[in-house]
Amino acid sequence: MRVVGLMSGTSLDGVDAALIETDGERVTGFGRSLTLPYSDTLRSDLTALIGEIGSSADEPSAGAGRLHGSALVLTERHVDAVRMLGEPCELIGFHGQTVLHAPERRRTVQIGDPALLARSLGVPVACDFRLADMAGGGQGAPLVPVFHAALAAGLDRPLLVVNIGGVANLTWVGAGAPAEQAELLACDTGPGNALLDDFVRARTGRAMDADGALALAGRPHEATLRTLLADPFFARPAPKSLDRQHFAAALDVVAKLSTEDGAATLAAFTARAIAGTRLPGVPKRVLVCGGGRHNPAIMQALRAWMPVAVDPVESVGWDGDALEAQCFAFLAARVARGLPLSFPGTTGVPYPMPGGRIVPPTVSGSERMFGSS
Repeated sequence: MRVVGLMSGTSLDGVDAALIETDGERVTGFGRSLTLPYSDTLRSDLTALIGEIGSSADEPSAGAGRLHGSALVLTERHVDAVRMLGEPCELIGFHGQTVLHAPERRRTVQIGDPALLARSLGVPVACDFRLADMAGGGQGAPLVPVFHAALAAGLDRPLLVVNIGGVANLTWVGAGAPAEQAELLACDTGPGNALLDDFVRARTGRAMDADGALALAGRPHEATLRTLLADPFFARPAPKSLDRQHFAAALDVVAKLSTEDGAATLAAFTARAIAGTRLPGVPKRVLVCGGGRHNPAIMQALRAWMPVAVDPVESVGWDGDALEAQCFAFLAARVARGLPLSFPGTTGVPYPMPGGRIVPPTVSGSERMFGSS
């Protein structure tokens, strides 16, 4: 199948769109990919919505007016991204924008309107990738491991793939392990770019620490790092997952530091959380995808703390900017075939779990919010 995948991650930077050719088990071709940035208004609205929903006891109804408007604007942005991509396809994988992920409360909320997306583009849309897993007792995240395993089929293993988005996660692909077997281990590791982005935005008004300039100009504050790494999350074994706001209080912890030292400390926090994750063994190499691989301070710290070579995924021919969008194209094909999306070693679900649903382009009405378990 020719499938377009769409991903709007916790960094709140925009919509990634990518086409792949796949049967849901192998990837046989890659098409175009692009990123369509969010407007400042949409980013601000989503940030506010995340804050409202995260602080509410009744998550889906919190900020109902903002939820409705943001879901509509967000979906229209996804429609624009597919049209700009210009790749004919048979299916679209639509993750939506996560505004809450609280597996300990069996809650996950992604917003968007798959019916509007399907009608606007005349193509079936696969969505709700996380719900069956969470209903079955899993964490609902991360979902990218099965795609990492498919891409890694021809590489030396064991292999560690690290994705540094708003939240960071990793996939351990064991030696000789196909996706459906137990040697696939995954988890969220801690903060990715989100904390650093939020800190830099508050201190400078800029969206991010471009090229790691601030972090490279500062020094990590070791006592502050010890405080941050004492969070109980790090003592829990994999699989485990996080909400974007889990470490929001870290911004108060680094408030006493200079802008440069605060940025350096948060970059080091991301890297040390990744490097400190308990693994089944030592991988042959570490491959890094996501926006964090563009930050030299994070990559420098990660290389200092990992015992093996750490390289961007481009070193093996993968596209690190398109990888998550490609993943949701791959998962959409698996939804269409009824194949598992998650596994005991990736989300803690008790057995390999199919999931998702497909919305045809002929469906009437609107689904302003989806993904609430």
